Amino acid sequence: MTEAAVPDGATVTRLGSGGPWEALYGYSRVVRAGDRVLTAGCTSTVDGAVAHVGDAAAQTAQALRIALDALAEVGASAADVVRTRMYVTDRLYADEVGRAHNAVFGAVRPAATMVVVAGLIDPELLVEVELEAYLPTA
Repeated sequence: MTEAAVPDGATVTRLGSGGPWEALYGYSRVVRAGDRVLTAGCTSTVDGAVAHVGDAAAQTAQALRIALDALAEVGASAADVVRTRMYVTDRLYADEVGRAHNAVFGAVRPAATMVVVAGLIDPELLVEVELEAYLPTA
């Protein structure tokens, strides 16, 4: 974890998950900057291997669990999420990815974007998600 103050006096907290790409590529799993909490892209990579190969819905559910666990590390929850981004490798996955998203965020209804991409870092990955939460400081 690293913390730093920014010009407006807010604290920026950066946490990693220990995943293989964070140190190699220079990013944090979750960053809290004042009242904003942002996750890096999360996939269904567990212990360095892709979980749920070939199952876009299960990959989405796993990726969302990873992202929500990261939010929890800085005090945020699914109820605080105001924006989600979903990247899918084929438009045919849109419905099952959207339904998995709804299972988590149906009551919260954040602003959401789903984009079809040419591919992800591992060809077995079908979906990647990002979350953005609003968590007012006390």
